[in-house]
Amino acid sequence: MIFVTGGAGYIGSHTCLELLTAGQEVVVFDSFCNSHRESLRRVEELTGKPIILVEGDIRDQPAIENALRTYKCSAVIHFAGLKAVGESVEQPLAYYDNNVIGTHRLLAAMASCGLRRLVFSSSATVYGEPQHLPLTEDHPLSATNPYGRSKLIIEEMLHDLYRSDPTWQIAILRYFNPVGAHSSGRIGEDPQGIPNNLMPFVAQVAIGRREQLMIWGNDYPTPDGTGMRDYIHVVDLARGHLKALECLDRPQCFTTNLGTGIGYSVLDVVKSFEQASGRSIPYQLAPRRPGDVASCYSDPSKAKQYLNWAAEKDLLTMCVDAWRWQTQNPNGYQTE
Repeated sequence: MIFVTGGAGYIGSHTCLELLTAGQEVVVFDSFCNSHRESLRRVEELTGKPIILVEGDIRDQPAIENALRTYKCSAVIHFAGLKAVGESVEQPLAYYDNNVIGTHRLLAAMASCGLRRLVFSSSATVYGEPQHLPLTEDHPLSATNPYGRSKLIIEEMLHDLYRSDPTWQIAILRYFNPVGAHSSGRIGEDPQGIPNNLMPFVAQVAIGRREQLMIWGNDYPTPDGTGMRDYIHVVDLARGHLKALECLDRPQCFTTNLGTGIGYSVLDVVKSFEQASGRSIPYQLAPRRPGDVASCYSDPSKAKQYLNWAAEKDLLTMCVDAWRWQTQNPNGYQTE
């Protein structure tokens, strides 16, 4: 039985689907503060398998302990967390409270139950301003916002925990930019309010929910002047979690990137999305935003070597799947 915190969220729901498809049983622990029950109902519909749902807050240690014991969980995949960079700058205490203290409570609950097998959802934001590209796992760490700092603090907490008790089995996965949706179009990314990320914003422009895309900066030292990022299909990302779980067959604490190793510019994404949707994406160029980096992409070779995992889906597939989700669910999970 795999205990998935934040399992109703974007990456969590896709990972639950992959887990169930692989024959695992799943307990989702979620507060639904930034996710929807409907995502889990659809995962059950797609797989024909049930999900055990426990509604609770990641900071509620007794509730976590009770669920871990009741369902005799053998491993934890930890997604639960607040994740908007801009919001973290405005509300840093909320991010430290939910992400850092929440993870502390989760780890304390696991220790109390004698459960020491964990896959943690970290982020490429822990690299800060890239000093060299592609980003390897030994790149110096620094965070430029409270969201990234919360992930960095948790990584340090996990290393300290492993040093104090080497019986733990911990995988730290640093994601790059998850995009796309399940090929069924039934589950996908459903941002609340104005999307923080490029792909859902582009999709909302394509379907007419938003007038145009603002491209922040076209004078970066990149081939077309717009910022470059490593976009990874959410299904590839979900598969990476299953591979990490398989690797946790002995005590260890390892960190690996999950990305494609390819940098796509904002205009690359716009052109691919136009091709996928058959719609034009109007955009306006604007000055750079403070804090944005020119390029950020991974060296995924450690994941290939250590997890026997590599991203398989290209940018056009990411856009096609994102567009299918957007057209079938114009208002996200609120459609039904």
